[in-house]
Amino acid sequence: MVYDGKDIEHLLNQATSIARKIEELGCRSVIQKHKDVEELRLHEEKLQGLCHKIRHIQCESVLKRKELPVAFVSFKSRCGAAISSQSQQHENPLLWTTEVAPEPRDVVWNNLAIPYHYLPLYRIGVFLAASVFTIFFAIPVTAVQGIVRFEKLKKWFPPAMAIQFIPGVSSIVTGYLPSAILSLFIYIVPFAMLALGMLQGYVSRSKREIKACNMVFYFLVGNVFFLSLLSGSLIDQIGQSFTHPKDFPSRLASAVSSQADFFMTYILTDGLSGFSLEIVQFGLLTWDFIRVHTFGRGRNKNPYLFSLPYYRVIPSVSLSILIGMVYVVIAPLLLPFLIVYFLLGYVVYINQIQDVYDIVYETGGLYWPYIHHYIIVAMALMQITMIGLFGLKSKPSASISTVPLVLLTLVFNEYCKMRFLPTFFNYSIQTAVENDKNDEMNGLTEVKSEAAINAYLPPCLQPLRFAFNESSSTEPLFNSSSTSP
Repeated sequence: MVYDGKDIEHLLNQATSIARKIEELGCRSVIQKHKDVEELRLHEEKLQGLCHKIRHIQCESVLKRKELPVAFVSFKSRCGAAISSQSQQHENPLLWTTEVAPEPRDVVWNNLAIPYHYLPLYRIGVFLAASVFTIFFAIPVTAVQGIVRFEKLKKWFPPAMAIQFIPGVSSIVTGYLPSAILSLFIYIVPFAMLALGMLQGYVSRSKREIKACNMVFYFLVGNVFFLSLLSGSLIDQIGQSFTHPKDFPSRLASAVSSQADFFMTYILTDGLSGFSLEIVQFGLLTWDFIRVHTFGRGRNKNPYLFSLPYYRVIPSVSLSILIGMVYVVIAPLLLPFLIVYFLLGYVVYINQIQDVYDIVYETGGLYWPYIHHYIIVAMALMQITMIGLFGLKSKPSASISTVPLVLLTLVFNEYCKMRFLPTFFNYSIQTAVENDKNDEMNGLTEVKSEAAINAYLPPCLQPLRFAFNESSSTEPLFNSSSTSP
């Protein structure tokens, strides 16, 4: 069973803080002053009192009142677990739901207390918040595109004409500066989306980051790609696209052709500055410095190793793939820059994965269906752009011949969804039976079953370990192993 451990968690935080103070007082000096010894004794008494309260809450009679309608069920065979997780347990699917449990270190224990029927409301709220964030982010993107269109900017803001009289400044302002500003704004987007993802109530960090990854990708496609293309006359372009949908490919091709220089600069900026920041870890170091010296002071002395931010890396790389595929016909000069971008990215992230980031959870390949989907979106946009481009070049036969490519791409996507997608989310019964037979032959069935039971021990049932007392009094009064179903 799973229990509501908010009270115990609060007491554990207090006990950990006091234990850290005791450690600091004990190591302050070899010759202790009377004041320090008295303070040390008071802290030890407080710590003992907190431990007694925690052990009291861990009693069976108290824990029963904190039971949640959630449980981690351990099976002696993979086959039984696979069948149970992939079948409907009750005629009312909302009354009893089952799913494959995330690995123990991936579980978000606090979210298990959220009622299942509240989760759709949480996710609708997050969707609305992400939509509002996307709309408001259009303001800086439009401002950046105003800098790119310097001729229009001079009409809107006459003082900007002074820039053209300074040698070299005009080319920097209209060339590199817009991409740098846009990259700076985009840097905060993944973290904002991850913060929104935390509010969706997912019971695992992996699901939370996968959903954040998906939101970031569509945010980048909408704001960086489409809005950058249409920001010159945004309202008119959107209105004409809705009133004349047949003209959308030609309008897209025209807009894409005019923005080739901007996206070329964007790829260069994202490659040079983005990978440099990735190596230096400037953002995370700044955040860690602020956390340690402000609200997180004294909470954790050990440096926290972050995991690879899939929700930030995958959407950014996918956007570069999309830009490259769309411009492969219109501006082939962009391809060498993309090749350099991917080579740099390969070198940087091989180093980061091996030497910098920690493995917080196993992804299990669950990001691949999303990456496949992003590539399909890029291919479809490329083909639609080609249809419009051939139309602008007055080549109707070539434009018509490209239409079947779009249909074939969609058919291929549907085939992949039917053939490969279930493999990522369902565990094959045949594979489960084969693995069970191997475990039975090697005598590992009981060992793995016991390991699974002990691995999902809730934090509120874990024994206390503080330096002031090494006796068995730190063990919980309630034997946690008996709670595992």
